[in-house]
Amino acid sequence: MPSERIDTLVVGGGQAGIAMSEHLGKNGIPHLVLERHRIAERWRSERWDSLVANGPAWHDRFPGLEFEQIDPDAFAPKEMVADYFVDYADKIGAPIRCGVEVTEVRHNDHRCGFRVQTSDGVIEAGRVVAATGPFQRPVIPPLVPRDAPVTQLHSTAYRNPQQLPAGAVLVIGAGSSGGQIADELLRAGRSVYLSVGPHDRPPRAYRGRDFVWWLGVLGKWDAAAPGPGTEHVTISVSGAYGGRTVDFRRLAAEGMTLVGRSEAFDDGVMHFAPDLADNIARGDANYLSVLAEADAYVERNGLDLPPEPAAHEIGPEPRCVTEPLRSLDLAQAGVTSIIWATGFALDYGWLKVDAFDADGKPRHQRGVSSEPGVYFLGLPWQSRRGSSFIWGVWHDARFIADQIAIQRGYLAYRPSS
Repeated sequence: MPSERIDTLVVGGGQAGIAMSEHLGKNGIPHLVLERHRIAERWRSERWDSLVANGPAWHDRFPGLEFEQIDPDAFAPKEMVADYFVDYADKIGAPIRCGVEVTEVRHNDHRCGFRVQTSDGVIEAGRVVAATGPFQRPVIPPLVPRDAPVTQLHSTAYRNPQQLPAGAVLVIGAGSSGGQIADELLRAGRSVYLSVGPHDRPPRAYRGRDFVWWLGVLGKWDAAAPGPGTEHVTISVSGAYGGRTVDFRRLAAEGMTLVGRSEAFDDGVMHFAPDLADNIARGDANYLSVLAEADAYVERNGLDLPPEPAAHEIGPEPRCVTEPLRSLDLAQAGVTSIIWATGFALDYGWLKVDAFDADGKPRHQRGVSSEPGVYFLGLPWQSRRGSSFIWGVWHDARFIADQIAIQRGYLAYRPSS
């Protein structure tokens, strides 16, 4: 049976794959998008029930379609975000085939293109775009044995407080996911311990403008490369409950117990690093630095944005910070669940091409890989700070589509004689 042939194959039908399809279509490039589940599946089945977008609806979208059922300054619920991508794919007529998993991609022997093995047969592709995004394989550090007498879930498997057994909860990781989940559990009446590592803690809004607006006018979304040691900095920001600045002092005052970075587990006891106060201070410094830059921008440009002096006030240190726990006997504390909000790793095991370094990370320039004909889309810092965000991936997809069009032009060249 002959293989199906396509010019460009896009693997992944989330925000990256849909953005890629739009720009390939605009360039007249025949293509196919394969998605192993449904469009934007991770928004539906790998996030907790109450999740909302971390940016307001006016910002966290593609240029060609607005969120029509929600105020532009509100934060879209996860199902609305997933439906948005379905609507967008329909709007642009994206050729997406769902329920098809790509299991292997290899370069053809002694000829151009790639042989793509899928759950639905073999496809021959001239080019392959890996648009599987940055949230591929959940990471749980090997601290607590899987057979320990405590329920353990990665944040991708957490849905709501009722899902967990009765008792206290230890949330490990205080980024956007960990902070929001811990807050939700606290509001549900649970006793919550939150393990806080190094993080940035920007204001949700300041002087009448959302954080994403400030990043835009201050040029931070377009930062072309991360600073030393900041490639994977945890960001504590939330759109939950109408959008509030993440304030760990407030959470502690409401009854949450903050602890340092989780570093060891022994015989039912979790041990924490002595870094809680430093981590909180680092988050405060980041928060205040954004306010200072915003104030300077307002002054320099003569903007009529009302001052907000109360935003500069940092509350007193809670007791759990001044007298931090260095260890916690889970059974004695009544901890029956651990939520690991510890991020993700890339997983390109299906992509058998020469496009990775010794650590398995993609070798690329703005998504154009070291293997001719292979492209990446949706990577953190792919071309700028905003690359892994909804609007950022759209701009990166436009660049990659242009590069594909250029390469197709070269291959189409025929000498006149």
